[in-house]
Amino acid sequence: MRTINVKEITDNIKEMCIEANHFLSKDMACAMKYATETEKSTLGKQILSQLEENLQIAGEDMIPICQDTGMAVVFLEIGQEVHFEGGLLEDAINEGVRQGYTEGFLRKSVVKDPLLRENTKDNTPAIIHYEMTGGDKVTITVAPKGFGSENMSRVFMLKPADGMEGVKNAILTAVKDAGPNACPPMVIGVGIGGTFEKCALLAKKALLRPVDMHSETPYVREMEEDLLKTINGLGIGPGGLGGTTTALAVNINTYPTHIAGLPVAINICCHVNRHAVRTL
Repeated sequence: MRTINVKEITDNIKEMCIEANHFLSKDMACAMKYATETEKSTLGKQILSQLEENLQIAGEDMIPICQDTGMAVVFLEIGQEVHFEGGLLEDAINEGVRQGYTEGFLRKSVVKDPLLRENTKDNTPAIIHYEMTGGDKVTITVAPKGFGSENMSRVFMLKPADGMEGVKNAILTAVKDAGPNACPPMVIGVGIGGTFEKCALLAKKALLRPVDMHSETPYVREMEEDLLKTINGLGIGPGGLGGTTTALAVNINTYPTHIAGLPVAINICCHVNRHAVRTL
C-alpha cells in the first residue's frame, strides 16, 4: 500500500491548470504546424499562422492561450493500492483548481447555480471523473474546456438499424451545425455505445488521446480517417472562413451497449484542445 498526502494532488493540479492554459501539448503543437504547412487556402494559411503566433506569445509572455480559460475537467486514474491521507480527495482537487485559477490570474467562468448565475469567483467546482486501476500510481489529467466548443457538442440516441452510416451522419451533422462557433480547426471526440451518459464521457475522453494516434480497432481507425477527410472537405476551414483544415483529428471511443440502442456523443474542442497529464 502506498500513501499519498492529498496536498500533493492539490499542488500538481494547481500547476497543471496554469500549464494547460499557457502551453499546447506536443501532439497539438505538431498538428497545428502541419496544418499551417498543408492548408491550401491562402486565407486559411494566414489564420493558422496567426493562431501559431498567438500560441508562441502565450508561452513566452505567460498569457493564456485563450481568454476563455475553461471549466476545469479533471480525470484521475487511481491505483487500488493507493491510500490518500490529509483530507478528502475531492476537496484537494478543487483546492488545486482554486489555487491555479486565482494565483495564475486565469478567468473565472464557473457559476454556482445554472439558473441564478452567481460566479463562484475561483472557477470551482471542477468536473471530476474517477477511474480505479491496478497498481500504486495516480495519473492526473487536467483538461480546461472552453464553452464556445462545448456548446456545440451533441448526443444522438440512434436506432441500431441506423448503423455505421447513421453514426457518420450524426457526427457530420454536429460538425456542420458547429461551423465557425467551435473555433476551428477543431478536434472531434466521439463516443459510441454504452448509455446516454456513458457515450458522452467516452467522447470527452477521446479528446485526450494524442491527435496523431488512431484507434487500435481496425474499423474504428478507418472511420476516423474517412471522417477526417470528409470533414476537411466541408470547406468550413480555419476560423470558419474557408479552407481545407476544418479538423485536426477525429478520435472515436466505443463501448458495449444494449441491443435496442446506439448512443452517439460528439464532444467538439477548439484548436487548442488543452490538457496536461502527470503521473504520481
